[in-house]
Amino acid sequence: MPIRILPDTIASQIAAGEVVDRPASVVKELLENAIDAGAQQIDIEVMQAGRRLIQVTDDGSGIPADELVLAVCRHATSKLSTAEDLFNIRTLGFRGEALASIGSVSRLTLITNTRQNPFGAKLTVEGGAPAETQSIAAAGGTRVSVEDLFYNLPARLKFLKSDTTENRHITGLVTRYALAYPHIRWSITQDEKPIFRTTGSGERFEILQALFGPTEAGKLMPLDFEERHLKVEGYFSSLSLTRSNRKDITVFVNGRWVQDPVLTSAVIRAYNTMLMVGRYPVAVLFITIPPELVDVNVHPAKAEVRFRDQDAVFSGVQRAIRRGLLAFTPIPDLNTTRLWGRSLPETAGPSWQQSGFIGADDTNEAAREGELGTGSEFETAQPQPTLPGSHLPLLRLVGQVASTYLIAEGPDGLYLIDQHAAHERVLFDQLMAQFNANAIPSQALLDPVVVELTPEKAGILEQQLEALLNLGFEIEPFGPNAFVIRSVPIVVERTDPRLAIEAVVNAFEEDETPLMAEVEARVAARVCKRMAVKAGQILSEEEQRNLLLNLESSQSPRTCPHGRPTMIHLSVNLLERQFGRTGAI
Repeated sequence: MPIRILPDTIASQIAAGEVVDRPASVVKELLENAIDAGAQQIDIEVMQAGRRLIQVTDDGSGIPADELVLAVCRHATSKLSTAEDLFNIRTLGFRGEALASIGSVSRLTLITNTRQNPFGAKLTVEGGAPAETQSIAAAGGTRVSVEDLFYNLPARLKFLKSDTTENRHITGLVTRYALAYPHIRWSITQDEKPIFRTTGSGERFEILQALFGPTEAGKLMPLDFEERHLKVEGYFSSLSLTRSNRKDITVFVNGRWVQDPVLTSAVIRAYNTMLMVGRYPVAVLFITIPPELVDVNVHPAKAEVRFRDQDAVFSGVQRAIRRGLLAFTPIPDLNTTRLWGRSLPETAGPSWQQSGFIGADDTNEAAREGELGTGSEFETAQPQPTLPGSHLPLLRLVGQVASTYLIAEGPDGLYLIDQHAAHERVLFDQLMAQFNANAIPSQALLDPVVVELTPEKAGILEQQLEALLNLGFEIEPFGPNAFVIRSVPIVVERTDPRLAIEAVVNAFEEDETPLMAEVEARVAARVCKRMAVKAGQILSEEEQRNLLLNLESSQSPRTCPHGRPTMIHLSVNLLERQFGRTGAI
């Protein structure tokens, strides 16, 4: 095939793919332009997750009418003039590609006014081809409307995720920039439904409370650190506020949101030896560094940066958070009631996790899953005859060790059973059996429980309300980003329903799209994981015995719903070899 130059339309669409890969990318480019224009109010309206409409309105400086056509041309910008300016960038935009890229894959309309003129200007762009500029009455500022995104790239349109996922990316982007620029009045509306709004008061903690709720925001500690050329401000979480992933670690560099693995690693390393394996902190950091010491021209979407002295930035961020942790985190008291020969109170709290008495590996399940449960009740199952294959034989309870494992004797040796994984399996089997029989009994709560979530997580929960209803939960929206729990399935009625809801949100926070037939099972698995008794929780002899009986009745007793083993089998032959009864060990 001969070499040839691509037509301008194809070249534009290829270039646009580097900048605009989903609706959130469009919102990012437009709101960064609004910030650069000095806007004090930015309103974002989204329809059908951005496929139908993305509209960003600001009250910034606007674009002169005679420069409007030039503004939608590729590599046209007012923010650079020489090559040296690339190493002293003080604006969010500078490449001159955003409007051109957006216009090549959508139907773009710009209405703008610079305030000095009595009339504004309007320009439409379709598939990269601009029409003539029209004079129009318009307020000061700019309104950019992006309609039918990817209408001329159906293949790209098919790669977009569900509306909930795309809306979540947009909401997450806007809320992060609201934290970085608290003096701006932000609002976002999705399908004519208000999602998020700020007052523009400049109080960053006010926005944190709106995003995380008063309880979680109260666990975020302020940070103000400065040394040489590096300044780190923001908030970081105490040891009692953690997540199961890194998504709530947000870093801005010179006002620009970046996804930098080095900076994220610096935050995590600051918590080294303080958090359990698999748990991550919450942090919102704003790093200020002289522009000549950072290169932002390394990614078309400006999502990555490079530092002239990366090690200095890494160590500075780590040191700043570590100092704050040592200053704000008290030394946990040693609970002396749990010594050998004494029992742990059933209301044991996080001090046990911090003092190290709850052991390693999965004995830290209590720390990874949250606070220890305050009690457990098991429905008694009838014993059954010995079952072949993967089923358990009849077991005789011996006792509990380390407040985590049950020891049982079977006809073929000893069984060490993880009480959390086993109870998780029992609860899951009970809940799914009731679900398959369309007979899940629910218990109405005497006092309905209100759950407040971030706008992103509220969208996730709203999508799963039907699955939760099918599993016996009655949950209703209760204002912006809030839900009220009125009923729960009886199988989990003795625990805090908030934990179940948090588990569901965390399970679907990753960008996953399971088959609809699997949704209830996934939700049930996460709920049961949260509701099951935890490592470090002492069970009465009756509770231990009932747990064994229920596990014997399970069709898959050897693993929890997530695939983790529930038990270890020590056969009689193994014991005899270990004790030298069959010759050499």
